[in-house]
Order: sequence, then C-alpha cells, then structure tokens
Amino acid sequence: MISINLIKNDPFLNATKQLDDACQILKIDKGVRDYLAQPNKVLRIKIPVKMDNGKIRIFTGFRSQHNNDRGPYKGGIRYFDPEGGIEYMEREVMALSSWMTWKCAVVDIPLGGGKGGVYINPKKEKLSEDELERLTRRFAFMISEIIGPQKDIPAPDVYTGGREMTQIMDTFGKLHGITNQPGVITGKPISMGGSLARNVATGLGCAYCVREAAKVLKLNLKGAKVVLQGFGNAATFTGEYLEKMGAKVIAASDSKGSIINTNGIKTSKLIEYKEKKGSVVGFPGSKKVTTEDLLTTKCDILVPAALENQITANIAKNLKCKIIAEAANGPTLPEADPIIYKKKIMVIPDILANSGGVCISYLEWVQNNMGYYWSFDEVAKKMEDHITRGFKDTYARAKKYNIDMRKAAMVLAVERVVEAFNQRGLWP
Repeated sequence: MISINLIKNDPFLNATKQLDDACQILKIDKGVRDYLAQPNKVLRIKIPVKMDNGKIRIFTGFRSQHNNDRGPYKGGIRYFDPEGGIEYMEREVMALSSWMTWKCAVVDIPLGGGKGGVYINPKKEKLSEDELERLTRRFAFMISEIIGPQKDIPAPDVYTGGREMTQIMDTFGKLHGITNQPGVITGKPISMGGSLARNVATGLGCAYCVREAAKVLKLNLKGAKVVLQGFGNAATFTGEYLEKMGAKVIAASDSKGSIINTNGIKTSKLIEYKEKKGSVVGFPGSKKVTTEDLLTTKCDILVPAALENQITANIAKNLKCKIIAEAANGPTLPEADPIIYKKKIMVIPDILANSGGVCISYLEWVQNNMGYYWSFDEVAKKMEDHITRGFKDTYARAKKYNIDMRKAAMVLAVERVVEAFNQRGLWP
C-alpha cells in the first residue's frame, strides 16, 4: 500500500489515493504502485518576460510528465493562479498529469499523461496581447527540449486557447528549423491544423456517456429531465446533444446563480439569453434557486459542469437523480461517493464523462501526423467509438469487482497502463 497522509487540500495526494484504491483491488505490489504514482519528470521553470513598461517580470511555469508507457505525454497548459499559490500549483499540475494518464487509458488512446501551467491569471491582471505572446513564446522556448510530436503534446486549458497553441507551435518550429510541425500541439485553429468537432468535444462525449448509461439503466431518454450545473462550453453542448436524443433541460446555473423551470428550458434559447444578459439568471419562465436546490432537484440526469468539490456528503444524501455525468473535473467529494453508490445512482466519473476533449485532441494529432483531415461526422464517429467502448469496459469492471464506476474507471485505466509497463519492462 502506498504510504500517504491524505491532506484535503493537496490534489496530488487525492490523485494518489484514487490510484491506491485501484491498485488494492487489482492486488498490484508496492513497487509498481509507487512507479505508477510518481510523475516521471516535473520541470519547474523561471520565465523572465519584458513587460510593456520596459521592466522585467519573472513568472513561474511547470510541466509535469506523469507516464508515457502507452504513448507520448498529453495534457493542457493553463495560465492560472490557484489560491494555494505557486507551491499548490505545482502539486495541482502533478495531479492533473496523473489524471490525464488514466483518462487516456480509460478511452484506450495511445497517449500518456502530462500537464503544464504558468502561475498567472491574465484576465485578473489584464496582461496585454503583446505581453501574453512574449510570455507564451518564452515558456515554449523553456519547454521546447521536452515537447514534440512523439514526446509530449500540449493543449489548451484554463485561460489558454488556439492563439497560444499556435504561438507555441510556431516557436517550436523556428527553434527546430521546421517549417510546419502541427503535431507538436493540439487545440489549434482549423486554419493551423486543428480538428473539426473540437469545440463540441467535451459536451458531445458526455452526451454519448449518458446515452450508454441510460441503456444500462433502461432509462428512456425521451422526456428525461436534465439539470446542468455550470453553463459553459461543456454544459451547453451536453444539453444540446441530450436534447437531440429526446431529453429536456429543466435547470441550469452559472457563476451568477441557478434557475429552474420544470416545464423545460431550450438550451439554444438559454445560450442566446446569456449572451445578451451575461447570465442565465432571469431567463423568462424560470425561477431562481440556490445551488443546493439545483443539485438536489428531482431529475433523471445531473450534469455537474462547473467547479470541483460541488457534491458534498450532505448534498449526496439529498440527490434525486438517476445518473450523474461529471463534465467537470472532480465535482464530487470522496466522502460523497459511498452515499451515492448506496442510493444506486450511476456516476459517470470525470475521467470518462469529460474525455471527449482528449479524444478529439488525439484525433487532431493523428490527422496532423498523416497530413490528411476528416469531416466533422468522421471525427465525431471515431470519438464515439472510443467513448462508448470506454463506458462499456468501465461498466464491465464495475460488475466484475462489485465496485462503483469511479473505482471501475481507475481499475480499467491502471490495468491498461500496467499491461504496457509489463510489456516494456525496465531498461537500462
């Protein structure tokens, strides 16, 4: 057993605890467990940048490369300033790189786990476009030796997007004397070698998972009631695709508040309203409710797509849904899981429910490497195959070991990584 003192606010220890639970079920020995827990490499970088006022400012950046037994490292780069400061961000990046390893393995993508970040909130500090570009290109320069199409393939994350990915790709290409190397990074604009379906990936993948869960539970999606917590990209596309499958959204929330209308809320109309008013609150025909009321509303499908740590033990006791599809990362606290399992609510864990993004990232990388690009429907179908197979394989492990879906997903992922590790062996 991995010896850890679980600290509530340490995300890497939380990630290690989840791994340890899976290793115990699989009876994996301590040496291999310790190997699976620790990142292969964590790079901490000093990033000097000349600001618009002519002064030098030092930023701190990270790249954690967790495991590459199944393929090159894969994971986003975020520009963020978590409350715990720089030291906390390092642990967070390590945890996120670990979760990326398991996410790729669950949906059987031949990639490993990585994650990166710079301790800065560009929205809060209002960095200019020029300052952001200098920061991005300097960071790319600092990590250029450890990334590459067959080494480590970054992607967008919090407060980064297609522009930053293009700048990293361009910097990498110039440093290595390569005119065009789109496969070094994913999440690029279409004109720079990005993939169709990338913008809908997380929501569409989540909807596929819900569809498969409904089949298992014999739940008719026609008329099924959906609650969306967090009305960003993941939730809006989850809502739209579930509507196409016959379901109806009855409640939604954003940072300004939560609303409900049991007669149904058309997702497209709510998107239009939020674009005009800046929030879902006040949508015609809806009633404002608390976050707790939203989460515990009687429904068929609850989609937590906001922040982590939303479903506490107290919330779990009052849940009235049949499926929880975790479009957000870590929305359910560990102490809530046994309560939810006892209530026979099916949880589609985050590493499966929101894996659509990494599926499309993988498919973008494949297209970049072969220099041939698929249509939207072709990309979506290939993602659907990975997601549905991942769900079925996870559900099979849940039945085999009589465990909840979260533990089952980790068991499946660890099985696949350990198989690759055993095939490779240790050398030198």
